[in-house]
Amino acid sequence: MTGWLNTHSPRTFEQLAIPDKPRQALLAASVSADPPHLLITGPVGVGKTAAWRLVARQVLGSGWRSTTHVLQCRDLVRQRGAMKTFEDFLRPGGTGSKDTLAGRLSLDAFDRGISTGSSDDLAPAGEETEIEPGFLPVSRLIVLEDADHLGSIRQAYLRRMMETVGIASRFVLVARAPSRIIDALRSRTQMIRIPATQRETMLSTMRSIAQSEGVKTADGVLDDIAYICEGNLRKALFTLEMLHLRGLADDRSAVHTLVQSTTLQSGRHLLEMALRGRVVEWRWENRRGRKKKVLAGALAEIDRMMNDHGMDSDDVVHQLHDVLVGRRLSLPDPLREQLLAALADCDAQLKRSMHARIPFENFLHRTARAGKDHGLAFG
Repeated sequence: MTGWLNTHSPRTFEQLAIPDKPRQALLAASVSADPPHLLITGPVGVGKTAAWRLVARQVLGSGWRSTTHVLQCRDLVRQRGAMKTFEDFLRPGGTGSKDTLAGRLSLDAFDRGISTGSSDDLAPAGEETEIEPGFLPVSRLIVLEDADHLGSIRQAYLRRMMETVGIASRFVLVARAPSRIIDALRSRTQMIRIPATQRETMLSTMRSIAQSEGVKTADGVLDDIAYICEGNLRKALFTLEMLHLRGLADDRSAVHTLVQSTTLQSGRHLLEMALRGRVVEWRWENRRGRKKKVLAGALAEIDRMMNDHGMDSDDVVHQLHDVLVGRRLSLPDPLREQLLAALADCDAQLKRSMHARIPFENFLHRTARAGKDHGLAFG
């Protein structure tokens, strides 16, 4: 079943649930005869992905899916050989090859009639962008999601490529923290910041989708969702859809119960695992008939909270703090104080770190050592 975020994703720039200033900036960049490289920034869940998808459709035409290439940069933090993965993405011909992804031309760019979309696939700006004489049409869009997780070395590599590959492609960098993007990249892009979604915008969007889906909500349910989700429209729509699927949209008390059960329970579970020394574990799972080694343990729970629940690092810290302060774990006071001190250090490190996973992993290992000192760990 397709989720509401997909079925109700905006088809035009006017439908983007963002302020007029960034909307107009996205529109102007998309219809330009010579589109700029873009840096789209903003907090989690405000529509950055929806924005670049509209840009891609407008710039590349109806065949945009085949010539848009996306790399999730946060994944590079978790794997060995991350630099090679990054190079292979940008330089498919191999290290030292002149065959770069950004340098590859596409026939679709020169004849937009080659790829035809469905009858309801309309240009987000209202009409297709005409290719003006004297301008080389854009062949590809290279999107780097969570580009603020790239690190300085990979960003420098990207900067050199942007300088040398020519004008056949455009880069779109998507980031929550633009301060983590090096100056050399920021100076080569047009930065468009999307702020946290306003409460009234969240309410009107949820009302529209609820009406379209035939969902009847109790008085105050949408207001409670907007309050809890604090400007995160994606989380608000997830929450509303989950309430509907569980038949709880007409029960106002279910909003807080649902949010607490999906986040506080995860926070409690990961702390329990860490205290028992289960920070990093591996297990074998069947994936499409093949055995695959996957990460488990407390660190995997952190990943799940951030990826599946759409939480950012601040959200995770707040949830862990609520579990500890709210005494949702039965712990001796000295141990609780140790964990709160470790969490405070983690929060401070997150403000300076480019990779959220590193401070969290350090916090989990400190938690495991504290658990061992208090006789809670298995080994």
